Amino acid sequence: MRLDKYLKVSRIIKRRTVAKEACESGRVFINGKVAKPSTDVNENDIIEVKFAKGTLKAKVVNITHHVSKSDAKLMYEIISDDSEEAQVE
Repeated sequence: MRLDKYLKVSRIIKRRTVAKEACESGRVFINGKVAKPSTDVNENDIIEVKFAKGTLKAKVVNITHHVSKSDAKLMYEIISDDSEEAQVE
Protein backbone atom coordinates (compact mmCIF):
# COMPACT_ATOMS: atom_id res chain seq x y z
CA MET A 1 0.00 0.00 0.00
CA ARG A 2 1.21 3.52 -0.75
CA LEU A 3 2.47 5.49 2.24
CA ASP A 4 0.09 8.42 1.76
CA LYS A 5 -2.90 6.07 1.60
CA TYR A 6 -1.71 4.11 4.66
CA LEU A 7 -1.40 7.30 6.71
CA LYS A 8 -4.96 8.26 5.74
CA VAL A 9 -6.57 4.81 6.21
CA SER A 10 -4.86 4.33 9.59
CA ARG A 11 -5.94 7.87 10.53
CA ILE A 12 -2.45 8.92 11.56
CA ILE A 13 -3.10 11.85 9.21
CA LYS A 14 -6.73 12.66 8.50
CA ARG A 15 -6.56 13.49 4.78
CA ARG A 16 -4.56 11.90 1.98
CA THR A 17 -3.60 15.25 0.45
CA VAL A 18 -2.14 16.35 3.78
CA ALA A 19 -0.28 13.03 4.04
CA LYS A 20 1.09 13.52 0.53
CA GLU A 21 2.26 17.06 1.34
CA ALA A 22 3.95 15.85 4.54
CA CYS A 23 5.82 13.19 2.58
CA GLU A 24 6.86 15.62 -0.15
CA SER A 25 8.21 18.08 2.41
CA GLY A 26 10.44 15.43 3.99
CA ARG A 27 8.58 15.09 7.29
CA VAL A 28 7.78 11.36 6.96
CA PHE A 29 10.35 8.59 7.34
CA ILE A 30 10.16 4.82 6.89
CA ASN A 31 12.84 2.82 8.68
CA GLY A 32 14.93 5.98 9.13
CA LYS A 33 14.84 7.08 5.47
CA VAL A 34 12.88 9.99 4.00
CA ALA A 35 9.86 8.51 2.22
CA LYS A 36 7.94 9.64 -0.86
CA PRO A 37 4.12 9.42 -0.95
CA SER A 38 4.34 6.43 -3.31
CA THR A 39 6.69 4.42 -1.08
CA ASP A 40 5.32 0.94 -0.33
CA VAL A 41 4.48 0.27 3.32
CA ASN A 42 5.07 -3.25 4.64
CA GLU A 43 4.28 -4.88 7.96
CA ASN A 44 6.94 -4.28 10.65
CA ASP A 45 8.09 -1.01 9.02
CA ILE A 46 8.73 1.88 11.39
CA ILE A 47 6.99 5.10 10.31
CA GLU A 48 8.05 8.42 11.80
CA VAL A 49 5.96 11.54 11.18
CA LYS A 50 7.23 14.96 12.23
CA PHE A 51 4.39 17.29 13.15
CA ALA A 52 4.75 20.99 14.03
CA LYS A 53 4.69 20.24 17.76
CA GLY A 54 6.49 16.90 17.94
CA THR A 55 7.04 13.49 16.41
CA LEU A 56 5.01 10.28 16.19
CA LYS A 57 6.86 7.00 15.74
CA ALA A 58 4.81 3.87 15.02
CA LYS A 59 5.34 0.28 13.90
CA VAL A 60 3.12 -1.01 11.09
CA VAL A 61 1.20 -4.02 12.43
CA ASN A 62 -1.46 -4.55 9.78
CA ILE A 63 -2.18 -3.30 6.27
CA THR A 64 -5.85 -3.08 5.34
CA HIS A 65 -7.32 -1.06 2.47
CA HIS A 66 -10.66 -0.33 4.19
CA VAL A 67 -11.11 -0.14 7.94
CA SER A 68 -13.63 1.34 10.35
CA LYS A 69 -12.66 4.27 12.54
CA SER A 70 -12.60 2.12 15.66
CA ASP A 71 -10.32 -0.48 14.04
CA ALA A 72 -7.90 2.02 12.47
CA LYS A 73 -5.68 2.12 15.57
CA LEU A 74 -5.14 -1.65 15.23
CA MET A 75 -3.14 -1.00 12.05
CA TYR A 76 -0.13 0.33 13.98
CA GLU A 77 1.57 0.23 17.37
CA ILE A 78 2.85 3.50 18.80
CA ILE A 79 6.53 3.37 19.74
CA SER A 80 6.86 6.99 20.85
CA ASP A 81 4.58 10.00 20.69
CA ASP A 82 5.75 13.41 21.82
CA SER A 83 3.35 15.38 19.64
CA GLU A 84 0.08 16.97 20.64
CA GLU A 85 -1.35 16.75 17.09
CA ALA A 86 -0.77 13.01 16.69
CA GLN A 87 -3.50 11.94 19.06
CA VAL A 88 -5.66 9.61 17.01
CA GLU A 89 -9.20 8.94 18.16
